[in-house]
Amino acid sequence: MNNQPKREVMTEPASARALLPLALFLLLFLGTGIYFQVTGVDYAFYQLPSPVAILPAIALGVLLSKQPFEARIDTFVSGVGERNIVTMCLIYLLAGAFSTVAAATGGVDAMVALGLNIIPASFLLPGLFLIAAVVSTAMGTSMGTLAALAPVALGLGQAANIDLALLAGVLVSGAMFGDNLSIISDTTIAATRTQGCAMRDKFKANLKIAVPAAILTLVWLISYDTGATIPEIPEANAWLSVPYFAIILLAVLGMNVFVVLSLGIVLAAAFGMVAVGYQWVAFSNDIYKGFESMQEIFLLSLLIGGLSALIRQQGGLAFLAKTVASVTRRISKHKQQSAAFGISGLTALTNVCVANNTVTILLSGEVSKKLAEEGDLAPRQSASLLDIFACVVQGVLPYGAQALLMGASFGLSPLDVSIHTGYCFILAAVAVAMIIWRKPLESRQNTVDAATETA
Repeated sequence: MNNQPKREVMTEPASARALLPLALFLLLFLGTGIYFQVTGVDYAFYQLPSPVAILPAIALGVLLSKQPFEARIDTFVSGVGERNIVTMCLIYLLAGAFSTVAAATGGVDAMVALGLNIIPASFLLPGLFLIAAVVSTAMGTSMGTLAALAPVALGLGQAANIDLALLAGVLVSGAMFGDNLSIISDTTIAATRTQGCAMRDKFKANLKIAVPAAILTLVWLISYDTGATIPEIPEANAWLSVPYFAIILLAVLGMNVFVVLSLGIVLAAAFGMVAVGYQWVAFSNDIYKGFESMQEIFLLSLLIGGLSALIRQQGGLAFLAKTVASVTRRISKHKQQSAAFGISGLTALTNVCVANNTVTILLSGEVSKKLAEEGDLAPRQSASLLDIFACVVQGVLPYGAQALLMGASFGLSPLDVSIHTGYCFILAAVAVAMIIWRKPLESRQNTVDAATETA
């Protein structure tokens, strides 16, 4: 039995040098992406897997530490095994399993068909925005939503003679709406776990910003005349959409996320077995495929947890939080407002660098939590801002995966796609307006939050 005392991790004073490993990771990830983009390689920013790009940064973090070597490794491993990191990774696995099983049983087709049956042909653009929003909210992935809807939307756009760049932008807009709100989205999982809030609370906070932005987007889209072309509706069993709506309802009601996702997997399989003869062998294989689909973000989350622990121990996160807080205090003297702007700006800048909204939240989550605590900002508010601005920037990046996918699917320049993602621009404007407008309400709301958490 090992009776050695547990080493206490001593945090060094704030230090800019401790951020060098993070800078190295961003340099490798961004530099490689720019190189492949210039040389015309498809999906340029996804050629170097992020779990590999972070390895040299981890090595540098270990070398820069002033601790004894064994203590450095202990610090890294403790970060990898941190409770929130492990919990987040388990949720990723369940979310991937549900998404794969539900898609394999025909749930995506059912959601698309349901939407097209409801929406009039003259409201095609706002209708596709709503379909993409609902499907993405249900699936928890903007990329999966775009991959599923792109072929249908392209045919509809060509039949109705709609500007394809606008149509692609509408799909990305709807997909980012759902990615931002979905309780099984990796961005939501990362935001809530890093900020320490319940998914239900973050969902409600997001709704107050996302719904007004979505309404403004629909008003904008309704102004376009798309004629009255009747789209061809894919054949699907409407009952297969029930698992999607079930997990949304259960999550909103506050049920534990592990229970929600587990029930979602079982429901999707059960409806598939009854409706389309889904087999047990396929069910088990699809669960594992879902696990595999989360492999990259699973590994990256663990490694970022370890790197963050090294950077935190060396004073890097303290330096970053102090610097961001200093800049934002010049923008606003109100501490809640200052913290909100700091979290928003930090998130947006990080996403520009890494072109991945989930990676952005993982990288900036701990600093954002510190800013929120110092600014007396409720965890649900910081989680909401993290997810919103990560999704905003991801939706408008011409080198983001969403714009690249739609550009390839529609034969367009990714830049043409990104400049037509109107919802993302509107969402950013609404979020900034809410930060400013809600200034007098923040202190009272935080008092309520604190009382609730104490109870």
